Amino acid sequence: MTCSAPIRKRAPTLPGQAPIAGLLDPPPPAANGWAPLHAEPVRSWGARVHARLLDVYGFAALLALWELAPRLGWLNRRYFPPISVIAATGLRMLQNGELPRHVAASLGRTLVALGVALAVAVPFGLYLGGRAPRLARFLQPLFNLLAQVNAFALFPVFVLFFGIGEVAKFAILFWACVWPLLLGTVGAVQGVDPLLVKTARSMGLSGVELTRRVLLPASLPVIVTAARVGTLFAFLMLAAAEMAGANQGLGWVVLNAMQYNSLDRLFLAAFVIAGLGALLQRALVRLEKRLVFWVHA
Repeated sequence: MTCSAPIRKRAPTLPGQAPIAGLLDPPPPAANGWAPLHAEPVRSWGARVHARLLDVYGFAALLALWELAPRLGWLNRRYFPPISVIAATGLRMLQNGELPRHVAASLGRTLVALGVALAVAVPFGLYLGGRAPRLARFLQPLFNLLAQVNAFALFPVFVLFFGIGEVAKFAILFWACVWPLLLGTVGAVQGVDPLLVKTARSMGLSGVELTRRVLLPASLPVIVTAARVGTLFAFLMLAAAEMAGANQGLGWVVLNAMQYNSLDRLFLAAFVIAGLGALLQRALVRLEKRLVFWVHA
């Protein structure tokens, strides 16, 4: 019993000519010698603009509905002022310098708390995950428990120790930022490939060099993601922290608007807090793409 060779399909040919290209032959390689995995469809300028604005359509529809509903009587204007009224209030506060002052105060508190949390949590997490794994396992239940405690629930404790002032507000924001960073850093270091660690140690790297050249670059994507989570938690606590004993900040604007029943100022402060959080998240995403470019390549 004989086995014949597998039959290979050949492209149709014309007499005296080579096989017709483009039917069964693979696509030609790119200019750099590598064949493209897939070709991007060529889209017109209008299609590209539509793709970029696709996420804006729903938000624009919501704003339009918010503008029309109070004016048409569907909602009570006393509790839901139109968007144009809120925008006019924001423009007036922007012109007299009130809004920039409150934004600077809130953003400064958040960035300081985030920076201190990074300076504390990342080195400590690298040490626990890389050089003291037994201590990390011992402290893990305690860290998980503390991370579940709401920062604002500890505000009386912070006031008892630090008084009503900037330090107490900083403590609330720091508490909200530090636990995602610490737990994320420890988990990222513990998840580094052991083969990389063994190879680095076999090459004679010391503990500090191992952390700087192996553990930190391998953990950096998770650390940046944890920083984004910590920033989100800090903005969730921002208004609550500034409501107690503050005289400036977006949280103070919310409290002042509640006391004087100025709902246009309240909604404006809420929108600005949400916008600042979204902008800071986008800035961290751009920073992540620059720092860990090998992940997004």
